[in-house]
Amino acid sequence: MSTAIISDVHGNAAALRAVLDDIDTHPEVDRIVCLGDIIGYGPDPIECVSLVEQRCTWSLMGNHDFGVLYEPTNFNQAAEQAAYWTREQFDAITDPAEQRRIYDFLNRLRVRIVETANGLASGKPLLAVHGSPRKPVNEYIFPDDALNAPDKLRALFDLVEGVCFVGHTHVPGVFTDEPDFYPPDEVGENQTYRFSDDERAIINVGSVGQPRDGDPRASYVILDEDSVRFHRVEYDVQATAGKIRSIAPLTDWLADRLLEGR
Repeated sequence: MSTAIISDVHGNAAALRAVLDDIDTHPEVDRIVCLGDIIGYGPDPIECVSLVEQRCTWSLMGNHDFGVLYEPTNFNQAAEQAAYWTREQFDAITDPAEQRRIYDFLNRLRVRIVETANGLASGKPLLAVHGSPRKPVNEYIFPDDALNAPDKLRALFDLVEGVCFVGHTHVPGVFTDEPDFYPPDEVGENQTYRFSDDERAIINVGSVGQPRDGDPRASYVILDEDSVRFHRVEYDVQATAGKIRSIAPLTDWLADRLLEGR
């Protein structure tokens, strides 16, 4: 069976629902997991947390989840305002049981998961983090690190025994231990990357709710025992952008970037 891996929902319920609907058209998928940043930026934090709780086998904690729960340190002004607004939405829930369920779920999010019985043909372990193997919550792995920071990538690959899945940058693609980076349209036929027994890989699954690779469609992957395939899903971007613009603490810039996929 297969695993659908999502990340960086960022409070965008329309995108999340579209992705979940698309996953449901793939009968081979028997579970969904999430790499974090369920909330932050977007207008539907409560619905997104509820959907991830209901549909995902497990979820990790991203830096925005952490920022809403604790303190949004090192955030730009738009992200900081969005974090405080998101917390206000949770605090305004009038049903004590629902509010407790939301906070309990967020507080249980882990920062790192390693699976050994993951179904990979190679038998190698699967590592899942939000940011990087070195700093699971906050460190970015950028596509140009393969060219501009090869020592950084080598240090990260020292912590990867098999395959590592990440989010955080919102840019999908595959890092190999050459080191190199391949966007989805360069990884293979049908945007499918096939694992090699003698090669390690760090795979960014992209973002459900705020893609930043110039394509506004929601992104996720499906993991099989010997490959991973990138998927893009259309949703009503204009509707989500309109909801953001209607909420004063969420800056219009957050809506504009959705339309441009940046």
